[in-house]
Amino acid sequence: MSLIRIWAVASNVFREVMRERIFLTIGFYAILMLAAWQLLPAISGAAQDKILTDFGTASSSLLGVVIAIFVGTNLINKEIEKRTVFTIVTKPISSIEFILGKHLGLSAVLAILVAGMTAIYLFVLSLSQINYQLVPLLLSSLFLFLELCLIAAASLLFGVFTSSILAILLTFSLYIVGHLSEGMVKLAGVTKNPGFQQLTDNLYLILPDLSRLDLKNDAVYGVLPPTDMLFVNAGYALVYTAALLIATTVIFSRRQF
Repeated sequence: MSLIRIWAVASNVFREVMRERIFLTIGFYAILMLAAWQLLPAISGAAQDKILTDFGTASSSLLGVVIAIFVGTNLINKEIEKRTVFTIVTKPISSIEFILGKHLGLSAVLAILVAGMTAIYLFVLSLSQINYQLVPLLLSSLFLFLELCLIAAASLLFGVFTSSILAILLTFSLYIVGHLSEGMVKLAGVTKNPGFQQLTDNLYLILPDLSRLDLKNDAVYGVLPPTDMLFVNAGYALVYTAALLIATTVIFSRRQF
């Protein structure tokens, strides 16, 4: 495996996505936050601080997920649909180098996206003179980045063997179920339905538990989760992302082009 070839693929992805979408997304987030800063005092009363902090974290998460899914599902699928993949497979580059390069390039874009939105978020909170705890907010952004990397890996996986539209739907479904899986397991325990319990347990084991990476409420209330939990959940995200990339590599290498 050559780091030079991985870096070449990643650099190409980075330049392409940065040129097309990323700055528009950051600019859109800035407009949203500035508009919320101006409009919320008129409609929220004493709850302005809480609503603005909630809005900032929720909107950054949503925009990040949209970019990760729409860009990720097209990174490989576009190569397949336009037949440019034939040129790639004839070059001295392995499947794992190609997939890792694609994911690394998209991850770099997502890192800039999260950093830019976090800077804007903190700037608007400072303009609003809202008291906030910096460390929980930065941790929330870091775990948002880990979640987006995982979602990007899932979008690459679906993009390898399905159409763009179906890949987008599957990845969005994975994202939604991933945030609901823990709650579904608890609900199944309350219902005492064996079939439903078995189903939710299986889903919880197979699908990613994205609630582990959701620190938005902790950031809003200035709460720091236990250190050991942070390391375990970060490791969980990295292992799951690696597993998705391995699965993507296996499927891509076995496709007939």
